[in-house]
Amino acid sequence: MTLSAPVGAMADAGVADLPVSPEWLPLLTELGDLKRTYSANAAGSIAERLFARGWGALAAGQDAGAVMRAIVSTALAAARLGDLDRERLMLLGLSADAAATVLARALDEVAGPLDPALCEMLRAAVGEGAPDPAPLPGFVAKLARQPRAGVTCPGRPRLMLQPAENHAEHSVAVAIYAALLAPGFAADPVAAFLAGIAHHLYSADMPDSGFSGEMLLGDELDGVIARSREMALADLSPPVAAMARAAVALIVDDATPEARAFHAADVLDRVLETAQHLRAREATMDVVLHEYELVHAGPVKPFHDAVLRRVGLL
Repeated sequence: MTLSAPVGAMADAGVADLPVSPEWLPLLTELGDLKRTYSANAAGSIAERLFARGWGALAAGQDAGAVMRAIVSTALAAARLGDLDRERLMLLGLSADAAATVLARALDEVAGPLDPALCEMLRAAVGEGAPDPAPLPGFVAKLARQPRAGVTCPGRPRLMLQPAENHAEHSVAVAIYAALLAPGFAADPVAAFLAGIAHHLYSADMPDSGFSGEMLLGDELDGVIARSREMALADLSPPVAAMARAAVALIVDDATPEARAFHAADVLDRVLETAQHLRAREATMDVVLHEYELVHAGPVKPFHDAVLRRVGLL
């Protein structure tokens, strides 16, 4: 998303006026890591699959509020449980009620900064799981194959972030963040979610060359984006395409609460995605062994520690 849009109401807002704080960073970081969470029984990351399920449900005409609640609540539980979702827990022998209890417990662990009313709504939805798979618009697979550009700046070589996230993962992360941040901005979580999940539809047919490429396109940029977006919207029924257009039109500036929730989510995801690459490179063995307790407490930990100490790793 290009953030060179007209400056709106937030331009004069001080830091103290913004309804975000460092308290949000652990949760947003965990949710962002769903882009890197996989399991043996499904293709693609959890984030990629949530994007697909969300658009499958929207394209099938399901209620946007129900889709938002299902996707966001599933993501919150997955932040701690990974792919131990409702379907997998029941396959492994839990009853529907027991699975819902486990999922709600996971959601509660990460719910600290959430608006209480929104949290309660999402907690009620967590046992329902993500929407059932539905026929997918063609742009879904394209966005899952389309990597993000990395860090780009006009006149400078690109900084590649590998493995690169894809546009499906980024879009659903922004949608989830925007819904969660919405109450703080007095915004509608459903509208903020729709803006997030729709904002990069144009990237299905427009490879991402980042800020550098956008500046090189110059006056052609807006037309290229508009034409590429319409190519994606052609995969949707007219009513759903209209809903997506309205969601995108909402975020051309930051003049509304929903737009501010979206733009806060978008910039946070872009910077946190880069931060996780840098954080992994800077991790030390001391941090891994002591802060993260890679060799954690248990009956054989003294033996493990002795082995590591003997070879010089502890």
